[in-house]
Amino acid sequence: MALKHSTAKQFIRFALIGALNTLVDLLVLNIETLATGLKTGTPYAIQKEISFLFGVACSYYFNKRWAFQDNSKERQGVQFSLFIAISVVGSLINAATSTLAVRYLTPLIYHEALTGQVWVNIGALIGTAAALCWNFIGYKSFVFKTNVTKSKQNN
Repeated sequence: MALKHSTAKQFIRFALIGALNTLVDLLVLNIETLATGLKTGTPYAIQKEISFLFGVACSYYFNKRWAFQDNSKERQGVQFSLFIAISVVGSLINAATSTLAVRYLTPLIYHEALTGQVWVNIGALIGTAAALCWNFIGYKSFVFKTNVTKSKQNN
C-alpha cells in the first residue's frame, strides 16, 4: 500500500512540476510564434522543440529533488544522461503530437474563436499530455529507480 501511495504522491508532484514546465514552454512558444508570425508546419515544430527544451532545463532539478526525492550524489552523470535521453524522446513525442494536432484538428474543428494562436496552444497542450505519460514512466523506471528500490527495502 505504501508503494502505491508513494507513486501517487510522486505523480502529483511530477504533474505540478510539469504544470510549471508547461507554463515555461507556453510562454517561450508564444513569444516565438508572436515574434516570427510562424504558427504551422516545420517552423512551428522547431519553435515547439525550443520551447519544450526550456521547460526541461528546470525539470531535472525539481523532479530529482522534489517529485522523486532523490538526494543521491552517486551516478549523477548517468542519471542526468538518462533523464535527457527520456526527455528527448518525450520532446519528440510532444512536438509530433502537437504538430499533428495543429495540422489535422484545426480544419476538423472550425470555430471563429479558435484562431491560429489558440490552436498553437491547443496543440501544445495535447503534446504535453502525451509526453507527460512517457516521461513519468521513464523517469520513475529508469532515472530515479534507485529511490524506488530504497523505498521498497524500507517497507
